Amino acid sequence: MCLEPAPPPPSRLTRRGVLAGAAALAGTAAALSTAGPATVRPTGRAHQAAPYGDLLIEGGTLLDPVTGEVTEDAVVVIRSGKVDRAGPRRSGAVPAGLPRLDAGGQWVLPGLVDAHIHLATVGEAREAVIKGATSARSGSTTFYQDIAVRELARRLPVQAPRLRAAGVFVTPDMGDSVLADPDLAPLAALKGGVRSAEALRRVVDVNVARGADVIKTRVNERAGLPDQDPLSQVYSYEQLAEVVTAARRGGKGVLCHSYSEQGCHDAVRAGIRSLEHGVFVGERTLHEMRSRGTYFTPTLAAIAGLAESSDPVLAERGRTYLPVLKDAVRAAREVGVPLAAGTDSSGGEVTPIGHEVELMHAAGLSPLDAIRTATTNAARLLGLSGTVGRLAPGCAGDALVVGADPLSDVSALSRPVRVVRAGRIC
Repeated sequence: MCLEPAPPPPSRLTRRGVLAGAAALAGTAAALSTAGPATVRPTGRAHQAAPYGDLLIEGGTLLDPVTGEVTEDAVVVIRSGKVDRAGPRRSGAVPAGLPRLDAGGQWVLPGLVDAHIHLATVGEAREAVIKGATSARSGSTTFYQDIAVRELARRLPVQAPRLRAAGVFVTPDMGDSVLADPDLAPLAALKGGVRSAEALRRVVDVNVARGADVIKTRVNERAGLPDQDPLSQVYSYEQLAEVVTAARRGGKGVLCHSYSEQGCHDAVRAGIRSLEHGVFVGERTLHEMRSRGTYFTPTLAAIAGLAESSDPVLAERGRTYLPVLKDAVRAAREVGVPLAAGTDSSGGEVTPIGHEVELMHAAGLSPLDAIRTATTNAARLLGLSGTVGRLAPGCAGDALVVGADPLSDVSALSRPVRVVRAGRIC
């Protein structure tokens, strides 16, 4: 069965509907918002409930992931949600009249980036921020919820990470996602699922029209379902190339769920922007990734989570895959493949992005390089360099305050003392 020929779907009306849903979502979030912690000392002027705030973070030890420079007794001045100044207290007068956060005895870093997470509810979005992810990239949602979460983040930053949304998954069996949009509904009648060039283009075009920032597809089956074989390939090189071509036509990059050696190689050759999971990625593929600038998002936390599953198949899979994936991360580092941290959190359970940094360190990265996977590296992958990943003038006023030196104990990142989003304490 073929799809009837159709032009790319119009974007304005349906995107307006998505944004209207986001506005309603934002209204719900506003009702859930909480007051800032008691450590903030308001000054003379009345507190304004604007989404982007002014804040002075003072007295902490500031870490710049770009240079690795450590500054003691630092101040970070945030105005209207952006960094105005960051550096030693002695380098200039401390401005008066700003709300203050005392970080004395603690460490201050830029907010972290989760490069692979599934956020479909207000609660999940808020929890991701509280656990340290002030920016993120979606790994897809069933009904474009991530696009609404992105709009929520623009209206109420304390409620959601700055988000790159992926829309719905480009996968052979779309399940209920065919109900996400009238232009996807005809796909339900396709024998064998979304596999033809026309069907693949249709899903990509609808995603682009509805406002997706990136496109998510797969080359292998899922590891998290006991009845699926993660080494079984569901799309060929030619099909993946069709997805990438359609995405590029819409100005989007592609992230690809992958496990098998051949699947990883086909996905990279097809031109994807980042390889997700990639447990059995081979040396030839890593060299290809290095030459193309393809990123590797291994989602170690997700694989480690499988080992703790009550399902014996998943538990054995996790125990088998985790050491292989750690070896792949070490090999990628040695070859020079850029690494990005992502938790693959989904289903209402949000893993702290700091835990992924811990696992990157456990896989052989230095503490600073592990931190970079969730700051500067991930920022480049998301196209947010100069906005997130460091605390420098002009960057976003997103910060993490932790109780220990993360260069000595990266686990401190999993237990943030305070999270600042756009100049407001979450």
